[in-house]
Amino acid sequence: MDPARQASDERTAARPHGVLDASTDAAAVVNAEGVVVGWTRGAETLLGHPASEVVGASAARLLAMPGDPARVAGVAERCRAGMGWSGLIPVRHRDGRPVDVDLRVSAAFRIGADECFLISGRAQRQTWTVGQSVLDGFLTRSPVGMAVVDLELRYVWLNDTLERFGGVPREQRLGRRLSELLPGLQAETIEGLMRKVLETGVPVTDYEYVGWSWADPHRQHAYSTSFFPLVDAGDCVTGVCYMVLDVTERWTARQLLAMVNEAGTRVGTTLDVMQTAQELADFAVPRFADFVIVDLLEPVLSTEEHGAWLTDAGPAPARPVMRRAGMKSVREGCPEAVARIGDRVDFLPPPHDADLLLHGDPVLVPVLDPSDDLWMTEQPERAASIREFGLHSLISVPMRARNTALGLTTFVRSLNPVSFQSDDALLARELVARAALCVDNARRYTREHAAAVTLQRSLLPHALSGGTALEVASSYLPADPTDGVGGDWFDVIPLSGARVGLVVGDVVGHGITAAATMGRLRTAVQTLADMEMPPDELLAHLDDLVLRLSAEKTDDETAHRTTATFLGATCLYAVYDPVTRRCTMARAGHPPPVVVSPDGQVSFPEPPAGPPLGLGGLAFEATEIELAENSLFGLYTDGLVEGADQDMERGMVRLGEVLARSDADLGALCSSAVRQLVPEPHPDDIALLLARTRALGADRVASWEVPVDPAAVADVRARATRQVEAWGLADLAMTTELIVSELVTNAIRYAASPIRLRLLRETRLTCEVADASSTAPRLRHARSTDEGGRGLFLVAQLSHRWGARYTAGGKIIWAEQEIP
Repeated sequence: MDPARQASDERTAARPHGVLDASTDAAAVVNAEGVVVGWTRGAETLLGHPASEVVGASAARLLAMPGDPARVAGVAERCRAGMGWSGLIPVRHRDGRPVDVDLRVSAAFRIGADECFLISGRAQRQTWTVGQSVLDGFLTRSPVGMAVVDLELRYVWLNDTLERFGGVPREQRLGRRLSELLPGLQAETIEGLMRKVLETGVPVTDYEYVGWSWADPHRQHAYSTSFFPLVDAGDCVTGVCYMVLDVTERWTARQLLAMVNEAGTRVGTTLDVMQTAQELADFAVPRFADFVIVDLLEPVLSTEEHGAWLTDAGPAPARPVMRRAGMKSVREGCPEAVARIGDRVDFLPPPHDADLLLHGDPVLVPVLDPSDDLWMTEQPERAASIREFGLHSLISVPMRARNTALGLTTFVRSLNPVSFQSDDALLARELVARAALCVDNARRYTREHAAAVTLQRSLLPHALSGGTALEVASSYLPADPTDGVGGDWFDVIPLSGARVGLVVGDVVGHGITAAATMGRLRTAVQTLADMEMPPDELLAHLDDLVLRLSAEKTDDETAHRTTATFLGATCLYAVYDPVTRRCTMARAGHPPPVVVSPDGQVSFPEPPAGPPLGLGGLAFEATEIELAENSLFGLYTDGLVEGADQDMERGMVRLGEVLARSDADLGALCSSAVRQLVPEPHPDDIALLLARTRALGADRVASWEVPVDPAAVADVRARATRQVEAWGLADLAMTTELIVSELVTNAIRYAASPIRLRLLRETRLTCEVADASSTAPRLRHARSTDEGGRGLFLVAQLSHRWGARYTAGGKIIWAEQEIP
């Protein structure tokens, strides 16, 4: 045989045969006399006769029925007319058994001179019929509840499953409606759906609902129901058939998943440990439990570093010290509780010890027995509460996150009659696990925030003094904890000549980095101010410092492969001179100061804004204004005036209105202004520095022009001595005489005219010598053979402090003495 043909035959044999596939039918050719002239293998397979036994013999002997010549003649006549014939004919198998065959006879055709007919057939396929008893058993015992109601929605039939679902006997159901039997099963809604099916003829499928039944009155079940109309032969609706499937497990799983997902949005909305614990208790009552307590270990609630026993590193103490952090009950006031929020507790369900917190699984107590010896011995108060309020089921779940034990959450049921099951314990574990992560996040954030606040407060000035030039008061308000500590700072810096420097600044960003940067900038301002730099130059040097800090931060972030961020700050620096009542100021991207004159007029003098610190390459400009005595001068950060509307101009107007209502007590005014202007919560740090100006009167200032003549030193020295004695400072007359002598002599010898001597009496006695030279003095140690060079060394020894500052016309050498 040809291999290709053989493969084709094998594929044909392997192909499944459809109902209309005639390739395997039995076939035979019979002539007009009824003699078989052709016989196929299909016929041999069907009837068992080989061709050698059949061909040449009469086909009539194959029939398993009496001969019917008339019928045979009618079939032959029909086929001769060109129409075939088909019918069911019983034939006899070779083994004698009858076979019903679907027989088809073709139209007549000729083979040579003979008239022939092609007869083909196949065994009739037996169809399976369902007996009434089988059908009744299927309907009655099906796991799906089924029922038929009439047009009045009265039961006319139901199966055993539906009877079991509802718990109402069949005899009581028949002839009555669902709403009359099971009012707790959304009966009215279900009947409304059945009426809709009767009216529209449109089925309703897979309607889910939850309810109670008499079969299980202590547990809520979920059902899925489908409704479809019943129609008669005339296509008229005669009733409704409905099928019910108990899907409680599926519904419960879906509800638990939904509850866990909802807990993720409801628990942990803040970075507060206590609030997070309370949110867990609030969420679980009453949807899961009737009474919930959340107890956290004391180190979790502390801002100090936690003890080593909190981790798996070592054994835990027998009775851990915890505090009640959250509590909720379906009963008003949580009367079941034996401890209140904040109280110390050591509750662990008997017989467990503290190892439960480190390694234990959730503890499930389906039935609480208050008379149990362990409860009576270890938890007598709680045993009494269990008895009094009917607490009957409990789950206690250890709270752990990141290998750290945090506490214990306990769920209790009392009014809900259903006891906790193992599935509930799994849900409780998941709820507590999510809450534990939030608690641990809050714990970590609280400690970092506390460290940042501590750092920030340590870097801010603890006491401010404006000397005789200013009365000062300040108010500082950290940002809301959720927004992190900011980098606001302020300072009051005493300067020479009774002057005072005032500074306020704001570092970009929040957290420990911002606080640390603030500390570095504050220290830099103090150093630069002590070098007697004017405001514009001071800001220029501060800008260079911020640029260097930004470069250091960028290098560090690059090393750690993180995104570099801009490190910047704003700042305003002002210097007030009580002798001239002039205030010189410059700012770097900071809001302008506020000035309230003695008559209550409010103004906001605006020196050129200047760029924020950290941009580099841009200049700063200084402005000078005159302040009347008893004027109010205020510096602040933007958080004070931004307000809820984020409108700084409107906020500045509000600030001016508040400060215009001048209070005799500057500290009270400062605190009141912050309270009135700052919303709660506030996302940024807030700093306000107020200063009330004073003037140094002429009776406290004495000055003389000094001729450029060494002989003038004696006269100037004498004048200074007389002035000091006139001020009642005779104890300082000798040292003042020496200081004046040395400073004036140096100016005459090394500097240029004009030369001027000034004495100031305030908290200290200050001696100033001004000249037109910009050459800086230098302190040096003279050799024993040198005739000079000891003047400044002598001044340094006699004075409290000394220094030099530059002016537009030269420089001033000054020295201060403490007044006894």
